Amino acid sequence: MAGDRALVLGGGGVAGIAWQNGVLAGLADAGVDVSDADLMVGTSAGANVAAQWASGLSPEELYRRQIEPGLQSRELMPPGNPLADLMPTWAEIIAETEGDPAAARRRVGQVALATRSVPEAARRAVVETRLPVHDWPDRRLLVVAVAAETGEPRVFDRESGVPLVDAVTASSAVPGVWPATTIHGVRYTDGGTRSPTNADYAAGCARVLILAPIAAPPMDQEIADLTARGTRVELITPDEASLAAFGDNSLDTATRIPAAKAGRAQGETEAARIATLWR
Repeated sequence: MAGDRALVLGGGGVAGIAWQNGVLAGLADAGVDVSDADLMVGTSAGANVAAQWASGLSPEELYRRQIEPGLQSRELMPPGNPLADLMPTWAEIIAETEGDPAAARRRVGQVALATRSVPEAARRAVVETRLPVHDWPDRRLLVVAVAAETGEPRVFDRESGVPLVDAVTASSAVPGVWPATTIHGVRYTDGGTRSPTNADYAAGCARVLILAPIAAPPMDQEIADLTARGTRVELITPDEASLAAFGDNSLDTATRIPAAKAGRAQGETEAARIATLWR
């Protein structure tokens, strides 16, 4: 068994990191501190948040790291709005590989490997500034990435022999934006190419809370499968105010403060519903 309660944190850029930190802080404000989860599953932005919340810092300290400029991570800003620019590419891949997720992941991996971006070391340095602790926690933490060449998913944990910063960098390597991450000779790209949440890795838990900055397939199927096994699942996605805070570019560092504040307000609003699951 993976444990009684799982916290699943999904992808969504720097805005998604800020928003999830805000939601978790808002829940804690209302007396629902979910940082005591038996299992954390992190994908892309959520891998960063999972590592942050497994670090031992308080909810308030983690929230302040999003809204106070002196505490914020040192981010790199890609020019323009690359996610919007890549939409036609993703649509083409989906259309041509319909019904074959593995083939789609391989196609996305080709995009990742062909991406001209910053050096891998520069991108890793960004993740270093995001994580308050660079060692794997004693608790159960899963970080999801995808091998760019084969499309095979890889789940990193403290038994993987891979540094936490490397695992989170790999999970956050947005294809077409950031470089694939090399670990033991294998190039890895964003875990979100498999699923925005990878909630199926929480199978075996009795209760699962999912935070999904981006609500997209195959998340619905993952939730249905968990529920069919008797797992209680609650999902939080951005409300109207949070979506407005995200704007049209979730990689824009200017979204951090408004997304964190909107997330905190939403977390307080969601607390009563989540308390019935978590307690």
